[in-house]
Amino acid sequence: MNRPLQSLILVGSLALVQGCAALGKSNSFTLTADLPPDFAYVASVYYVPAKGQTCTVPRADNLVPQFNREWRTEYKPDAQIEIRRTRKGCELVVDHVELEINATYGKDRGDFGREYARVSVREELPEAVKGAFDAAGKSEFSGQCQWLFRTSGGLRRLVKILDCKKMDVDGEVLKSRPFAAYTLDELPGKTVKMKIKLADEERPAVGDTWVKVPGGWKRCMGDNFADQYAFCYGNYKDFSTFRMPGGRICTIYPGCTEDKEVTP
Repeated sequence: MNRPLQSLILVGSLALVQGCAALGKSNSFTLTADLPPDFAYVASVYYVPAKGQTCTVPRADNLVPQFNREWRTEYKPDAQIEIRRTRKGCELVVDHVELEINATYGKDRGDFGREYARVSVREELPEAVKGAFDAAGKSEFSGQCQWLFRTSGGLRRLVKILDCKKMDVDGEVLKSRPFAAYTLDELPGKTVKMKIKLADEERPAVGDTWVKVPGGWKRCMGDNFADQYAFCYGNYKDFSTFRMPGGRICTIYPGCTEDKEVTP
């Protein structure tokens, strides 16, 4: 084989490899997260037929990929999200990524809170809604999570509920859940980061059940210790103990000073 022909084949092969690499890169984006300690996310990716497609794909053939499904033991902050794929001859595009935010507060398996966030993807979006990328191809959306505490059961065990809200660019906490939206053509090769901060203070999940005191909150007694609702109803003198997730019985949350269990 003569040298010019060999050179032509080499150049053509290199272009083909580069083209395939570019195509592979252009069909995904990186989803990542900056979360507080003891937090993790699970990402579920949903696909729909691309614009102009008249086909439909049964759910059994259009399964929802999940990342960090085993978030307690195999959590990884980065996930590669495929943008376009074909199932049963039907071209599909990513429609949205549902983000399940999980946070643990105790050692028991049930000692965790869960909230949700979302990344939506559309063919077109108004500029006011569309997420922006920096020169490095990175975009970030923010949220704040807060623990809401209450007591549950006959032992008045303290449990927590996770409440997460979107934060704007000025750091103001909004009423909606954390959310971002992008167009299909701006996502290839980019990185989208969900950044979550934890509120400095926790607050009661139910109003008129705890009273603010130095060091934290005291649980109103209600009619008696068996009263599951135990609203204060103006009685700010009679309080009950409660059981922490680790088993310790306390009178103030979170400033518990008791170092051993006592009988309610």
